[in-house]
Amino acid sequence: MIDDRDTNRNTELSDRRTPIPLVLAAPNPQGKGLVGVLEDWQQSQPTGVIAKRPARLLADYFTALLVLSSTFSFRPARGKTYYLYFIGNDWNLSLIAPEEWNSSRRREAFVGACELHDDATWSISPSENLGRPGPVADALADASRGFVQRLGSGNDLEASLPVYEARLPYHQRLFAAALGRSILGSVRVGGQEGLDIEDWIQALPANSVRLLERFDDQSS
Repeated sequence: MIDDRDTNRNTELSDRRTPIPLVLAAPNPQGKGLVGVLEDWQQSQPTGVIAKRPARLLADYFTALLVLSSTFSFRPARGKTYYLYFIGNDWNLSLIAPEEWNSSRRREAFVGACELHDDATWSISPSENLGRPGPVADALADASRGFVQRLGSGNDLEASLPVYEARLPYHQRLFAAALGRSILGSVRVGGQEGLDIEDWIQALPANSVRLLERFDDQSS
């Protein structure tokens, strides 16, 4: 069993006021040279990008932003299960499952099991903590409001996409850029370019937990 005071706990986010927090990036991430950065960039490239109905696309977009707003210091691998927590006012992505922690505080902070997909989007299997009142459900509701604000910052969905999130740490920044390319690709394949942002916002579910649902391609 792993104690909650484990010294390998990820560094806390510096800005706690934003619903989708950001962190300052190191100028030379993890001492990587140009070749290493280019290799990471290539491995993060989205593949299998498809057209998606608005509800599915927005769910994938929101879920990925939520995961990439969390603290973690490893490079995520496709098809591997990770675990998202909301603890100490921070989102935290971990390799450690809730039942492995010797801490009820950690188990109560569990948001859900996460997986990175080939198209650089993420899915989250929500935990029971999201179905009852408490800090985890409140944090998700705050994040969904922040997502709506992000969407509303431009005239169309494309204006909100991450291109280079300079304040994010290295791995988060890398996969955020890949996410932006993936969502833009889906929009283009689906013939949704230039669609008014209000039309996208209308497709958002009222319940923030439903924003985590990975709708199939026939969903509206």
